[in-house]
Amino acid sequence: MLRELKTLKESVEGFNKLEKEIKDLKEFLIISGEQDYPLIEKELTILEREISELETKSYLSGEHDSRNAIMSIHAGAGGTESCDWTQMLMRMYSRWAEIKGYEVQILDVLPGEEAGIKNVTMLIKGDYAYGYLQSEKGVHRLVRISPFDANKRRHTSFALVEVLPEIEDVEVEIDEKDLKIDTFRASGPGGQHVNVTDSAVRITHIPTGIVVECQNERSQHKNRATAMKILRAKLYDLEKKKQEEKIDKMRVKGDIGWGYQIRSYVLHPYTMVKDHRTGVEIGNAQAVLDGEIDEFIQAYLKNKGVCKG
Repeated sequence: MLRELKTLKESVEGFNKLEKEIKDLKEFLIISGEQDYPLIEKELTILEREISELETKSYLSGEHDSRNAIMSIHAGAGGTESCDWTQMLMRMYSRWAEIKGYEVQILDVLPGEEAGIKNVTMLIKGDYAYGYLQSEKGVHRLVRISPFDANKRRHTSFALVEVLPEIEDVEVEIDEKDLKIDTFRASGPGGQHVNVTDSAVRITHIPTGIVVECQNERSQHKNRATAMKILRAKLYDLEKKKQEEKIDKMRVKGDIGWGYQIRSYVLHPYTMVKDHRTGVEIGNAQAVLDGEIDEFIQAYLKNKGVCKG
């Protein structure tokens, strides 16, 4: 209830703030001269962006849209190429979060054998982080000249992005009897103190077979708490999917490869990023990889809102 009240209060305050800014700009237009046109144009650009953001937020009415997000990225077909692509996506989402003023915490990461990372799990903390990032669920495809190919051939890589809301303890009940908890020494980077004790934690939920790991913290207690948080999110998502399947029995889970991508990032022979669900295309691929993905997010949410309506 408190979360809902906070969300409603923020929405009203955002609308009132925007209404005041529009009124102030109208009054300024009456007394302005030609020398003020550059300033007016700048203010209009800011207003347009704020209006677009408020419109997008109006579609975030889901039960958990206002929550933090747990994002996992997994390398798919493509070997070292896909591990490097997974790391590029991690950077892209980290940059996006930084632009939004969100906090990013790496919960678990498995380095690739030669380069990049095989998979990574991040907690992205900020208002509506899950609501925005739910648009990123799916397979992401990269086409480029490989930096790992001495013959400079074009390669295609794939990575799967999963996004879950961070679930509070009270929302998912877990019986300790259903858990198998193992501890082991952390294998990733983090300094010698990480590796001298069995601080890493692996939790297996026996009824479902779900396995989660965390080795980022030096404290076994902290790693266990983080792993439990991820497990709760996965169990919630599992239950939600069961309910959705009763309504939509045509849902098909795709592979991490050809034919399942939601978005393509092409860096050669031309540069373009295209979202296959909404048709949005952006020619400045580097800007997208630097975290400018709001146009894709907004189009997805608007389309989702229209379909619901």
